[in-house]
Amino acid sequence: MKIWIDADAAPREVKEIVFRAARRLKIDTILVANQSVAPPLNAPTVSVVTVSFGANVADQHIVEQARAGDLVITADIPLASQLVAKQIAVIDPRGEEYHADNIASRLSMRDFMDSLRGAGNIVGGSKPYSELNKKAFAATFDRLTTKLMKQSKAKVESDLRRLDSD
Repeated sequence: MKIWIDADAAPREVKEIVFRAARRLKIDTILVANQSVAPPLNAPTVSVVTVSFGANVADQHIVEQARAGDLVITADIPLASQLVAKQIAVIDPRGEEYHADNIASRLSMRDFMDSLRGAGNIVGGSKPYSELNKKAFAATFDRLTTKLMKQSKAKVESDLRRLDSD
C-alpha cells in the first residue's frame, strides 16, 4: 500500500495528518507536484516527485504509478474518476470518498458547474477549508487506511501460503 497526494493544491492540514500516519505506520507516501515541495522532516517514508510543468502532468503520473490497494488524496474529480476506474481508493481533502457508486454523478456535477462558471453565471470558488473539513478528512483517511492495510496484509499472507504450498 502507498499513499499518493496530489500535492499542488492539498491543504497543509491534510498533509500533516498523512505525514503523521505515514511515520507511525511506516507507509510509503508520495507527494506529486508541478512545483518544488519540501518533504517533511523526520518522515523517512515520505518522498516527493516533481513533474514537469503542464496541464495534468502530475495527474497522469499518479494514474500511471498508483495501483489497486493504494490510496490517493486529490480534490481533482477527473483524476479521481480515472483512479476509481482502476479500483484505487480516492478521498478528497474534505473527507469525501470517491467510489464507483458516486464518481459519475460527482464528475457530471463538476462539469455542469464548470460550464456555469465558464458562462459567467457563477463566480467564486470553494468555501475555505475548515476544522470540520479537517475532521471529516481525518476520519475517512483513518477508515480507509485501516481497511487498505488489512487487505494488504491478507494478500501478503495469502501469497505466502500459496508459495508454501507450491
